[in-house]
Amino acid sequence: MDRLLNTVRPYAWGSTTAIPELLGTEPTGEPQAEMWLGAHPGAPSRLDRGAGEQALSAVIEAGPEAELGADTVRKFGPRLPFLLKLLAAGSPLSLQVHPNLAQAREGYADEERQGVPIDAPHRNYKDANHKPELICALTPFDGLCGFRAPDEAAELLARLEVDSLKPYVDLLHAHPEEAALREVLTAVLAADPVDMAVTVAEAEAAANRLGADYAPYVSIAHHYPGDPGVIAAMLLNYVQLQPGEALFLGAGVPHAYLNGLGVEIMANSDNVLRCGLTPKHVDVPELLRIVRFEATEPGILRPEASPSGEELYDTPIDEFRLSRYSLAPGAAPRDLTAATPQILLCTDGSPRANGLGLTPGGSVFVPAGEKAELSGTGTVFRATVVA
Repeated sequence: MDRLLNTVRPYAWGSTTAIPELLGTEPTGEPQAEMWLGAHPGAPSRLDRGAGEQALSAVIEAGPEAELGADTVRKFGPRLPFLLKLLAAGSPLSLQVHPNLAQAREGYADEERQGVPIDAPHRNYKDANHKPELICALTPFDGLCGFRAPDEAAELLARLEVDSLKPYVDLLHAHPEEAALREVLTAVLAADPVDMAVTVAEAEAAANRLGADYAPYVSIAHHYPGDPGVIAAMLLNYVQLQPGEALFLGAGVPHAYLNGLGVEIMANSDNVLRCGLTPKHVDVPELLRIVRFEATEPGILRPEASPSGEELYDTPIDEFRLSRYSLAPGAAPRDLTAATPQILLCTDGSPRANGLGLTPGGSVFVPAGEKAELSGTGTVFRATVVA
């Protein structure tokens, strides 16, 4: 078992205080958006086994079966299949979707054939993997997830009484669900930027007058003035998670995180198609190919408790498995030994992992098959795979 040193990413949308408060460090005044735990090449965790710090990615590359286990390597290849994060949103993230595995492989191969540089700003597919993800709230957490029913979206837009939104309202009423959602999102993203900026400004002013139901969209418009993603956001379900609740985001589901601190886990991929709320590249034709145009309920997940003390967030994904342990004073130690690799992340209290003391934000990597025992008091998230 190895204590991990992890990198905090300073993305502009990050909270300046949430991660420092959890870690017990002084805020720097700069955004601290994500702390990455894993072996992603963009910011691998580091560990020291007596010969100085090494990247976890290099340790795994040097002995994949020893670190990941034979079954994990056979199923996913010689790399850690998931990336775990602390995510702290101080302002809205981009409105986005992720491809399924077949779409990712096809898109990646196509851009490779075209010779698009991997770091080109207009490149969509950084790898050939899908990117399902799960976010579990540590504080009250706001987000957008999946399309509303067209009639509900039409009502939300109509109440603004903005003339330039009326054609979208009519489209939402006039067509079957999939066609209505597709036509309206296409029209919003294809609109003249100058005209759309006026529409967004008028919608923001109207939303300000309408009060609490429209507060999320006022905030979004404040951070992204004139962005078509403000109108696209009104097509989606607004979700408020309480601590301990989670959302699973599968392929093709449009979503955005708006505010709050959470533990996020995902398949190890960088593939993102953006819809708006971003200065980055938006590939509208490719986006429309990937999006699932169907109204869905957000499906808030709550952990399922087992007699072992594990509280599992059940998802249909094998690349990651996230669970939580709440250790009460005087409770018996919990045996977490497994044939798969694990990362343990403390978010509260002062638990011990094989005797190593953990504080909030502290984490360890457990190679496959190595004994792992939790004791003490506090909350620990456990990330592993289904092999």
